[in-house]
Amino acid sequence: MSLNKELLDILACPKCKGGLELKSGEDGLACAKCKIVYPVKDDIPIMLVDQAVPEKEWTGSK
Repeated sequence: MSLNKELLDILACPKCKGGLELKSGEDGLACAKCKIVYPVKDDIPIMLVDQAVPEKEWTGSK
């Protein structure tokens, strides 16, 4: 995946407006405060709250 560092610095969780961290597999953006992960598909972050996955259920992109 090629998410730009500058893009990661300005992205915020749509639910709480907190910071996001790239998951180790680089297939999701995690919000530590909300404990949810926004999937990244084809290098595009899906920043919709209804598409987010609880962190404990995250298995990565399929």
